[in-house]
Amino acid sequence: MLKLKNVSFSYLEKPILKNVGFSLEKGENLSVIGESGCGKSTLLKLIYGLLHTEGKIFWNDEELLGPKFNIVPGEPFIKYLAQDFDLMPPLTVAENIGKHLSNMYPRKKKKRVEELMEVVEMTELANEKAKHLSGGQQQRVALARALANEPELLLLDEPFSHIDHFRKNNLRRQLFSYLSEKNITCIVATHDSTDALSFADKTIVLKNAKIHAEGTPEQLYQNPPNKYVASLFGEINEIMLKNLILEEKSRKKILVYPHEISFSKNSEIKVEVIENFFRGPHYLIKTNLNGQEIFIENPSKLKEGAKVGIKISPKLIATRQ
Repeated sequence: MLKLKNVSFSYLEKPILKNVGFSLEKGENLSVIGESGCGKSTLLKLIYGLLHTEGKIFWNDEELLGPKFNIVPGEPFIKYLAQDFDLMPPLTVAENIGKHLSNMYPRKKKKRVEELMEVVEMTELANEKAKHLSGGQQQRVALARALANEPELLLLDEPFSHIDHFRKNNLRRQLFSYLSEKNITCIVATHDSTDALSFADKTIVLKNAKIHAEGTPEQLYQNPPNKYVASLFGEINEIMLKNLILEEKSRKKILVYPHEISFSKNSEIKVEVIENFFRGPHYLIKTNLNGQEIFIENPSKLKEGAKVGIKISPKLIATRQ
């Protein structure tokens, strides 16, 4: 089990993390999200042991002492994949993946490399030199290399940022299925809501150097505590309650995702259509609700300037208040 207590870090006098604490069971997947510069990468470096903290980090009740106490920074049972991939350019894909595997059992090594190339979909490029690979291909090789000597804890910093969208979804499914099968604990620092929602057991949100919110992905998405948290998962509307409930007099606001609003001919709540944005399976409709800019998802585009009714589930409104 991983446990952090009062973990803090500053660059000069600027605090990056202050008194961060959480625990993670073996085999669990944690996503760490937040705006750029919130401390996601720093948190991974602290856990791995590249940076020193006055707080405490434990793995299976044993304290990890960090770079001030270790001649070689980093822990052998942890693998950390940074945003720079650190491959050996003259070596092939297969050679890079197997670089730190023992040569004592060549057949076993070859089988392990082949297994990992399948996981990251690089089998066809096994003999290609790393210097000839694209950024996304290099990222996949670096990911496989991090798994070569199977870690107990895997730390991934924006692991799919360079990978083509069409390949990313399948790769994510394969990787997290593999980690689950091997019971490998994983922490992913990401700005991608798919990483945070689809594969994580827990999610923490960093802001102003602290844990701003934490919970399961379902909890944070379905009941976001504030607009900042909700916005990390995509478009969000912050709507004045009095614009939805005619008898409401307060200045309360509720958070509503675009897909939670629908158009209704019979509704007394009217919006003016401002603009249509094609999103593939739907259009994102920009509208005006009593001076508020509201985004709504709809299967088809609507005529700009049209006045149309909208509705939101009363149960949802009651939940979000």
